[in-house]
Amino acid sequence: MAGLLLAVPGISVAASEATPPSAAERAFAEEQARDYGLDADAVLAILAKAEYQQSIIDAISRPAEAVKPWKDYRTIFLTPQRRDGGIAFYRDNRELIEKAAAEFQVAPSIVVAIIGVETSYGKITGKYRVLDALSTLAFHYPPREKFFRGELSQLLRLNDGHLAYPIEELRGSYAGAMGWGQFMPSSIAKFARDYDGDDRIDLWNSLPDIVASIACYFEGHGWEQNGPIAVRAQPAEGAREITPANSEPVYPLEQLIAWGYEPAEKLDPQRPATLLKLDGESGPEYWITFQNFYVITRYNRSPMYAMAVKQLSEQIAAGVEGAGP
Repeated sequence: MAGLLLAVPGISVAASEATPPSAAERAFAEEQARDYGLDADAVLAILAKAEYQQSIIDAISRPAEAVKPWKDYRTIFLTPQRRDGGIAFYRDNRELIEKAAAEFQVAPSIVVAIIGVETSYGKITGKYRVLDALSTLAFHYPPREKFFRGELSQLLRLNDGHLAYPIEELRGSYAGAMGWGQFMPSSIAKFARDYDGDDRIDLWNSLPDIVASIACYFEGHGWEQNGPIAVRAQPAEGAREITPANSEPVYPLEQLIAWGYEPAEKLDPQRPATLLKLDGESGPEYWITFQNFYVITRYNRSPMYAMAVKQLSEQIAAGVEGAGP
């Protein structure tokens, strides 16, 4: 995104005098001035407009991924309403979706599924002011304050006229994610695209910008066009116990097969893969996952999230194909 902000426009420095800034806020403002050329007083002025929200701390302390097993988590996202909504959204916007997917070499149904999982196709984009969310987490949530201070810094630097709305007006999730695709400020800076040609990034009201930005995100994280995402695996008796640290594909598929995990489909034995075990309705589910599954976890690191996106995208693709041209 071109042109970094040198001062926060439209904010009176006097506004920051009502409530004295904390030491952490002063240090943050000085860092923005030193590292990015922002005006420290203007940064403090805009921080003075932020309001602490205890509900944000409560929400981030207990995300659904941490407390629900897969058999319960999947029912949140894999519903007839979300499937049918995705099919309708794809069909209503087929030309745009397929154009952007082809340009960025991403599966179109994955782009649609992300929008479905994140915001139910734009119906639920978040009720919190992004400024409140990021400030609350940056200065009142020590476990991840470094991350959220970085996102708050990036939000300030996005206030350069390229976003469709002033940053004080933006609303999103409790974590500060924005728009139909729930982009954090750093993702907006790296991957958001002006796809409708109006010289602004609008992830709330411009479908071209929304769709292309998500597609660009997947391209930027290494999506393999037409590559597999995940396949079911049948463990042999006495199969080696494997507990990978994350979803990065670090084993050749043939190694997993040698350890006792037979994939349901024939694939290149040299393809990098890893193993995922989920708590399913009928007991443990074993999945062999690949690069594209890992890419989905770059959007949200929960493997259950990635599996929900995968399965919803398959339902959407099947429904669109079955519905005819």
